[in-house]
Amino acid sequence: MAPVCISDERAVSVSAERVWKVFSDAPAMPKVCAGFIDAIEVEGDGGAGTVTTMKLNPAVDDGGSFKTRVVARDNAAHVIKSEVLDVPAGSKVGKLKSHVTETKIESAGAGSCLAKINVEYELEDGGSLSPEKEKLILDGYFGMLKMIEDYLVAHPTEYA
Repeated sequence: MAPVCISDERAVSVSAERVWKVFSDAPAMPKVCAGFIDAIEVEGDGGAGTVTTMKLNPAVDDGGSFKTRVVARDNAAHVIKSEVLDVPAGSKVGKLKSHVTETKIESAGAGSCLAKINVEYELEDGGSLSPEKEKLILDGYFGMLKMIEDYLVAHPTEYA
C-alpha cells in the first residue's frame, strides 16, 4: 500500500529567517526546547545524509530518543525533508514501517511566517492510523515549533 499523507500549517509570530536559523542549528535545540529535548547528537553538516539523535526529557512520554536522517535540504526555500529512523519505545503512535516529514517555512510578512508540515507514513500492516494518532504526530511537530517560536519571541536578539 502507498504511504498515507497528512499535513497542516500554522502561523508563527517570528520571521521565517529566524525560525530557519534555529532549524539550521540542531545543537541549540536543548536550549531552545528546554524541558523537552535534553541532548542532541549530530553526525554530518546538516545537509542530506546528516543523522540527528534527539534525547527527550524523561518527563516527555518517559523520555527516549528520536533518530532522523536528512533526505533533502533547501536553505534558500527553507525546506527540510527528514526520514525518521527510530522512535522511543512505547510511542503513543505505535510502530511505523516508514515515516518521512517535510517542513517548509514561508515568509508571511515582516516578523511572521507560515510553517507547513507534511508527513508521509506507512504502518507495518499497510493500514492507516486513527485520526487521533495522526493528530498526535502533527501536534508533536507543531508543539516543538511552538517552543521555538516562544523562545525566539522571548529572546528577540538571538538568531536575528
